[in-house]
Amino acid sequence: MMGLLIFPFISQADQSGDIIKRVEDNLNGETAVMDINMVVKTKRAERTMKMTSYSIGNEKSFIKILYPRKDKGITFLKIDNTMWQYVPRIEKTIKIPASMMLQSWMGSDFSNDDLVKESSISNDYTQKLLSETDEVFVIELWPKEEAAVVWGKIIMEVSKQYYLPTTVLYYDEDELLIRELVYSDVQPFGERFYPTRWVMTPQEEEKAGHETKMEISNAVFDEPVAESYFTKRALKRYSR
Repeated sequence: MMGLLIFPFISQADQSGDIIKRVEDNLNGETAVMDINMVVKTKRAERTMKMTSYSIGNEKSFIKILYPRKDKGITFLKIDNTMWQYVPRIEKTIKIPASMMLQSWMGSDFSNDDLVKESSISNDYTQKLLSETDEVFVIELWPKEEAAVVWGKIIMEVSKQYYLPTTVLYYDEDELLIRELVYSDVQPFGERFYPTRWVMTPQEEEKAGHETKMEISNAVFDEPVAESYFTKRALKRYSR
């Protein structure tokens, strides 16, 4: 009888873990090169950035800012758990400490961690399938004790059609909702489908009216990406 009671629980845990791993694989790809437009909106202003991103799985990432002019040439490099930024205006490479990975990236509602994918939802969080409909799975994620992450809980809705996230809710350690990320406009890129519109909305009262939209105008997945992008020397070299 005990075996019959435990079996469904184990099956559900395995299912949610498989779903999250598939989501992560679909979002990252073996390699990816993307052209990205980002619009950052606050109560007082709105600004646009354009950039190109290169990545190999979840381990290596390189981002170059193309626009606006005052930020053009700023580059970011992430290798495993270490991140650097190069600022051409002062010709300086800055190592970004782990304590700043959840700070705002370039004044947006995304964090440094979001842009360079330091955290792994499949490795750093325990997954539980809360519910499902004909269209989505709803999965709850709790941080593992040894994981160096800040979110106290994450709720993710996953499309059954694409095994991609549709909505992600981020909670702090007190289970207060801090931000919401909505993915939409799934488009084909070769053999892969990918959400081309990401909207991050902070839920804290003091950030009412803030929003960051990220639109992917072009993407190439699973094609060779030069290893030369993923060295500290690349920060200055590709800044030009």
